[in-house]
Amino acid sequence: MKNRRFVLVPAAGLLLALVLQGGAALACWGQTLLDREQRANERQPPAKVMDAIGLRPGMVVGEVGAGRGRYTIHLAARVGATGRVYANDIDESELGALRERCRRDKIANIETIVGRVDDPRFPKASLDLVFMVLTYHHLAEPVALLKNLIPSLKPGATVVVVDPDPAKDLGRPASEYTSREKIEREAAAAGFEIARVETFLPKDGLFILKLKNPAGK
Repeated sequence: MKNRRFVLVPAAGLLLALVLQGGAALACWGQTLLDREQRANERQPPAKVMDAIGLRPGMVVGEVGAGRGRYTIHLAARVGATGRVYANDIDESELGALRERCRRDKIANIETIVGRVDDPRFPKASLDLVFMVLTYHHLAEPVALLKNLIPSLKPGATVVVVDPDPAKDLGRPASEYTSREKIEREAAAAGFEIARVETFLPKDGLFILKLKNPAGK
């Protein structure tokens, strides 16, 4: 019995050490994600971007490519309890992390939606604004996706695209940015036009799109 106790005690100690190490590793990983978010938010300061696009309390927003919610939580804070954010992504695991974040931080005005590459599946006639940050250049079918946004838009709604600008972010591979010409061409093919361009971001373009012919007029 003594020998058995002698074997079990170190094993229990080893298990505890492994648990502690695992917890430390998870904490380190979580901090790395937060640090990465902070660096990205320095590139696209949420408050300045939301001011520029006219985001206000009470608005309903659809975010395409929300991922783990780096920007989603800022959109939700700005629209407040009377507003809502529909957070779309094609990656269920990323949205699962966002839902966990909402539970942890008690955020109640975000709803996640698993979409398709060509359709974000937002609710019909519900959105004041659609938002994409560092997402547009990843779209496999941008024209189809833009077309499939139209049924979800309220009259006068805008679509906001924030994406790397090749003229500012020099050296970035062509697959990781979107030029104004490309956005303008694809937006037109989907029935949109560029209503305004903001140039204050140091490495990104900010494009505000509107329907060219709303309500068939």
